[in-house]
Amino acid sequence: MAAGDIKRRGILLVLSSPSGAGKSTITRGMLEREPALEFSVSATTRKARQGEIDGRHYHFIARDRFDAMVRGGELLEHAEVFGNFYGTPRAPIVAALDAGRDVIADLDWQGTQQLKQAMRDDVVAVFILPPSREALEQRLRTRAQDSDEIVRGRMAKSADELSHWPEYDYVVVNENIRDSIDTVAAILMAERARRERLNGLAEFVNRLRGG
Repeated sequence: MAAGDIKRRGILLVLSSPSGAGKSTITRGMLEREPALEFSVSATTRKARQGEIDGRHYHFIARDRFDAMVRGGELLEHAEVFGNFYGTPRAPIVAALDAGRDVIADLDWQGTQQLKQAMRDDVVAVFILPPSREALEQRLRTRAQDSDEIVRGRMAKSADELSHWPEYDYVVVNENIRDSIDTVAAILMAERARRERLNGLAEFVNRLRGG
């Protein structure tokens, strides 16, 4: 047996944060840095924002189609967020992990909990914290995609979202986006080398020992 015979199951790297804290920006940075990393494209019933492309940023679908996916077990997780429904399609995730490919997803804490219940051994969960409450609100307003009413709603909800940080494997304070991407990349690299993820490792070591 050679080192090439050691096979690794893929990792589902999940980033969560309150809206505006940086999970989507860090996700994009990770995809640019790691060409082999695949993005989990969620299904949603909300309307596309300016610049969003169906099938690339989200699968924009009607509510009746979403409900059918839930009933058919086609979603690993699903939740209602600010009056819209979001879910993670099961088939592409399972296919990628079975083939040893890594997938990154940005989800809220509810979705992350459901993913952990569905596939605990495959999920590596990272919670992104803003450097301050003031910075969080400023980022939401700078984004200029939501009304003042929605910004206020997101800020009100952030306190509850922030309370879930202990449920995650790692926590990153997003003071500087480049540093945060570096940290998440280091987490992914370390998780790829975890002993329990490497199938065939025991046989390989035994051969090295002359067994």
